[in-house]
Amino acid sequence: VQRGRDQVAAGYVIYGSSVMMVYTTGNGVFGFTLDPRIGEFFLSHPDIRIPARGKIYSINEGNAAHWTEETHRCISHLKEMDPETGRPYSGRYIGSLVADFHRNLLKGGIFLYPGDRRSPEGKLRLLYEANPLAFIVEQAGGAASNGWQRILDIEPEALHQRCPLIIGSEEDVRLAEAFYQGKRD
Repeated sequence: VQRGRDQVAAGYVIYGSSVMMVYTTGNGVFGFTLDPRIGEFFLSHPDIRIPARGKIYSINEGNAAHWTEETHRCISHLKEMDPETGRPYSGRYIGSLVADFHRNLLKGGIFLYPGDRRSPEGKLRLLYEANPLAFIVEQAGGAASNGWQRILDIEPEALHQRCPLIIGSEEDVRLAEAFYQGKRD
C-alpha cells in the first residue's frame, strides 16, 4: 500500500478491432499492436503524447441525478457553445474505464468518475485503477486528480480504497479542478 508516485511500471491491454498493449516504466508511454498472423506485438505508437486540451468529455450521465453541484457546473461548461475555447465538447462514454481512457489518451479529452451524493469517496479503486492510469497519463503529458489533489500523491490507507478520478488532457483536468475547488462558476 504505497503512493502512486512510487510505482515503477503501469499498463493495460485493450481489445477491440485490434489488440493493443500500452505501458510505461517511467520513461514515456508506448503502444504495441498485436499482429494476429504471427502472434507478436509490434511497436505501433512510440512515445504517446496526450494533447494538452481535447474536445471530448467522458462521464456516465446516467448518474447525473446524483452528481454534486461542482460536477453539474463542470459538465454544463463543457457543453456550452464557445468556439473560442473549443466548446462544446463531444460527449463520448463507452462505460469501460480503459476504453474511455485509451480514446482520450490518443485524441485528448477528459474522463470523469467523480464522487457523488451516493458515493462521495468515488467508486474507482485508488491502488489498481486510478494510480496505474494516472502514472500512464502523466508520462504522456496529461494529468490525473481527484478534484483537489494529484492522484499519484494520495496517501493510501487501505488496499481497496476508492477515490474520485478526473483524468486526461492537462488543461481539461485543471479546468475541472477549478470547478471542484470553487474557483469557477
